[in-house]
Amino acid sequence: MDTWRFAVLGPGGVGGLLGAVLARGGHDVVFIARPGTAEAISEGGVELHSGQFGDFAVPARAATSLDEPVDAVLVTPKATALEAALERVPPEALGDALVVPFLNGADHVALLRDRYPADQVVPATIQVEAFRTAPGRFEHRSPFSRIAVAAGPRSAALVDALTAGGLDAELGGDETALLWDKLIVLAPMALLTTAAAAPVGTIRVERRQELVAVLGEITAVAAALGATLDPDRTLALIDSVPAGMRTSMQRDAEAGVPIELDAIGGAILRAADRTGVPVPVTQALVAELRDR
Repeated sequence: MDTWRFAVLGPGGVGGLLGAVLARGGHDVVFIARPGTAEAISEGGVELHSGQFGDFAVPARAATSLDEPVDAVLVTPKATALEAALERVPPEALGDALVVPFLNGADHVALLRDRYPADQVVPATIQVEAFRTAPGRFEHRSPFSRIAVAAGPRSAALVDALTAGGLDAELGGDETALLWDKLIVLAPMALLTTAAAAPVGTIRVERRQELVAVLGEITAVAAALGATLDPDRTLALIDSVPAGMRTSMQRDAEAGVPIELDAIGGAILRAADRTGVPVPVTQALVAELRDR
């Protein structure tokens, strides 16, 4: 296996899952985190509980800023913490490493390309339910964790490295289609489960009309941006996930911490405004959650 050096910025649920699996798979991984989290990971390693990957623990290295050469920086904090987290990866420390964001929404790509060399930013998406239970301790609840990487000059090599490390990764196509294909799955579930304070199984029955409407609105916005989505396939996917699945936005709202409303719902509204596409149901859900 061609070993890569990965830095995982912001080891929450997604970053913890990725870093733990890659470290177990033989790659060199350093976690970049706040001082308390970095100390806990350096001392106690990382531990993952997963139906897909099993339960395991691995020793781990951590630092409060990137101070060593790496091949790729996996950017995984919540959108609400992104700008503060990026201070831990100064542009001068990046070298020729790829910057691979696994963030919700679509607007973060432009932000990263303003900060780092544009051709080194390779958008990626992951479909997963994972969260941090304590510093260095992670829970993976969904029976899947599907990664797609936007097409680019070094994307195929990155996919090969992720796959060799044990992850389910594939090469996607155009980055606009890639990001909106994730958003059409994530946004309806996140907005509706949070608004209803209920799991996916409840909203896909009790609020199905809104669910279908939001899918249609996102499809129309994406089409105006040049991306073709399949709302029927997405609805079938949402119907197939475990009924008890809760979204990260819902968990954050219940915990009383900032939610990714602007990154997810706001991204749809901004794109709708730019393209002139009406999105009344999405707009009403975002307004309801903002009022809270």
